[in-house]
Amino acid sequence: MTIQRFSAFWALALLGALLLSGCDKLDFGAKQSNALGNRPDLDCIIANDFYAVHFSAYLQPDKNDKTVDAKTAFVPFCQQIPRAGKMFFTADLIDRDIRSTPIGIRLVEVEKTGQKAPDDIREIRTVTEIPAKLYPKGAVEAQADVDKIGDYVLYLLIGDAIEEDDKFRVALQVGVAPGGSQFPWLVIGGVAAAIAVVAGFLVYLIRRKRKAAAEQE
Repeated sequence: MTIQRFSAFWALALLGALLLSGCDKLDFGAKQSNALGNRPDLDCIIANDFYAVHFSAYLQPDKNDKTVDAKTAFVPFCQQIPRAGKMFFTADLIDRDIRSTPIGIRLVEVEKTGQKAPDDIREIRTVTEIPAKLYPKGAVEAQADVDKIGDYVLYLLIGDAIEEDDKFRVALQVGVAPGGSQFPWLVIGGVAAAIAVVAGFLVYLIRRKRKAAAEQE
């Protein structure tokens, strides 16, 4: 009997640990404010062979949407943005050398060609363009009114941008839910399966205990 009670205790402890672990991965704890974003802890690094930036995209809340929580109104996104609207972009330059080089900005709507880069996209129209200037503090900022969903590219044109590598590209998908949004369902499935296993084990222990008691009588 002592062994059975001991096993039941640890089974319950395991169940509790699984539930706490699942809640933590689902961002039910302190990091819940970032759950609407599509990257952990705002870490969105985009790089090519020569440059790297910390990138953030913010979507202005729709004025007609009265359900928007003010605390989560400006949630940072990486390269997948759920809907069209007014957007704000920030690229923090990791390389200090290019802070002394003028940088121009272009946001263009594109369509994919299926070919290899740099011919993998075809430009449809320019949404916004900002003349080249210096960003000595390393924070390149822009904003644009994106009026429809689709594929876009935000170009950071470094210097004269003669070489293809100096046309730093940030590919954007507008109208696509953040890729990380499917992860919680995997966690839920795993926790549910673990609960089922532990519950089955507890039922087995209870039945075994009752059978042993009946045999003793």
